[in-house]
Amino acid sequence: METRLPALLRGTPRRPLHDGVVLVTGAARGIGLATARALHARGARLALLDSDGATVQARAAELGPRALAVVADVTERSSVDAAVAHVVAEFGRIDVVFANAGIAPLPATVRAMDDSVFDRVLDVDLRGVHVTVQAALEHVIAVRGQIVINSSTYAFVNGVLVAPYAVAKAALEQYGRVLRVELAQHRVDVSLVYLGFVETAMERATFGDPVARRLLATHPSWVARRLDPDTAGTGIAAGIERRAPRIVLPRTWVALGPVFRVLGPLMDRRAVHDEATQAVMRAADVPVRARGHLDHAAGDGRARGGGVAARPGEGTSPPPVEPSRSR
Repeated sequence: METRLPALLRGTPRRPLHDGVVLVTGAARGIGLATARALHARGARLALLDSDGATVQARAAELGPRALAVVADVTERSSVDAAVAHVVAEFGRIDVVFANAGIAPLPATVRAMDDSVFDRVLDVDLRGVHVTVQAALEHVIAVRGQIVINSSTYAFVNGVLVAPYAVAKAALEQYGRVLRVELAQHRVDVSLVYLGFVETAMERATFGDPVARRLLATHPSWVARRLDPDTAGTGIAAGIERRAPRIVLPRTWVALGPVFRVLGPLMDRRAVHDEATQAVMRAADVPVRARGHLDHAAGDGRARGGGVAARPGEGTSPPPVEPSRSR
């Protein structure tokens, strides 16, 4: 007699990526590029989207004829619409969208962070994902494809000193969960990616900051365990191929995530009363410029006195702006 598992316990059938078309935002460097390479190795055709035209075109050329470079600003709907139309014209369809684009602020308290920095991080990291999904959604529905959203362990870990980044990542978790239910009627799968620290230019610029290093020193060392981009990209690609609802890396966070969700209020209480943590809060409670941390380059990214540590290859819109300038 055949035994059938309840629908709740059955996974989505694995769908090989060979010849599938995957649109990756923030694909010129870092996590986006590493994931694109891993997907390419599985036989996928890639549309690499980034605002850094010269770099993304070079990366696509390295991958060969199954890769297409598209230049777009993820915060501008018309720009992403044009990019999506170009991808469909070239490849005929879009099977998977990996909305990976993101930037992060340099560490500062909400009180010390410039409003323009806060707004810009939310614009790229949160609204940029929505713009990307909306632009490509009908094409994904047409092939019963997949939406993949890069959230973060910051969806459930206190985002102290990087508030707009953590707010965006927590919101993206909710956004992905909403889409998963809403798009089930169209047989579209939605995957959420939860990464810990990954060794990218943005991570080095943000958490290489002396204040951030002091904050990390108040946590157990395993919290800041870092993945190299290739390991992260390979894991994400494997999760996409499985059509997994959640892709969690490093795997330690599979067990730790639920613990942080349950014990988060107690951990917050500890941070409120811990003198070492509060000493870091005092150090971060002044504008970035006043800390003498005005400008430093970090590999393929740049941290600026305006307070934004950008990762151009992981999905910025235009290059970072200082608060005194308009975009």
